[in-house]
Amino acid sequence: MDNQKLADAINTLAAFCACRDLPALSKEALKRKYGFEQADVMVLFGGSIICGGDVLANAMQNGIAKKYIVVGGEGHTTQTLRNQMHACFPEVETENRTEAEIFSSYLSFRYGLTPDYLECASTNCGNNITNLLCLLRREQVPFQSIILCQDATMQRRMDATLRLYQTDAAIINFASYQVQVVVKNGVLSYDHDIWGIWDIPRYLTLLMGEIPRLRDDAQGYGPNGAGYISHVDIPQDVEKAFCWLEREANAPIRAANPAYATKQP
Repeated sequence: MDNQKLADAINTLAAFCACRDLPALSKEALKRKYGFEQADVMVLFGGSIICGGDVLANAMQNGIAKKYIVVGGEGHTTQTLRNQMHACFPEVETENRTEAEIFSSYLSFRYGLTPDYLECASTNCGNNITNLLCLLRREQVPFQSIILCQDATMQRRMDATLRLYQTDAAIINFASYQVQVVVKNGVLSYDHDIWGIWDIPRYLTLLMGEIPRLRDDAQGYGPNGAGYISHVDIPQDVEKAFCWLEREANAPIRAANPAYATKQP
């Protein structure tokens, strides 16, 4: 296996999935692109690795939004978050706690910060968004701009999910991290350290799981499939990289876990 070709293919998927609409999460960058210095709402989704908490803390310290929300109950990434947070900060209670509660405790413990709202019932990207919108309506939080911060592997899908329901607000993506896979001494590695980053096999599996979900076909999540997300145009180079990884590298595709499916009333 050509490790450089493997790294390049992984990075192609990552560049597409880990979208950021700003070069930095700053008032200057917001003003330059959107004409305002402060968004109405910023949301951190609990599917992120731990460094997402630091992104939110930095935003809160710099007044990037008027309201701050952490969204996340229990899903396919929750136990990893619990394990990593407990290993790094035994003082932060993680056992049987939701993603939103864990990140809130982390913000309090490390930064002395408290988000305005927590959403603790969602189990997947779809009800991350629907529950978030219910919370905003219930708490009468108006918004014409919203910053979404999710794990790099799932940022594109989070954007597409919100766009299914909300078309009149400025949706600003800021993936919690961006990273390149490189070849060091013949082995795949990351180009820089990120706190809580997935090991590369898990990172690849998560990325591979996104492309079939983002497709707008009978098997995908778009309007021509399950209808969970708005239409997404997948560039040809991304499809080519995905197909090569599936065919030549036998890269696994993360299957949906029925335990975290949205429960129908």
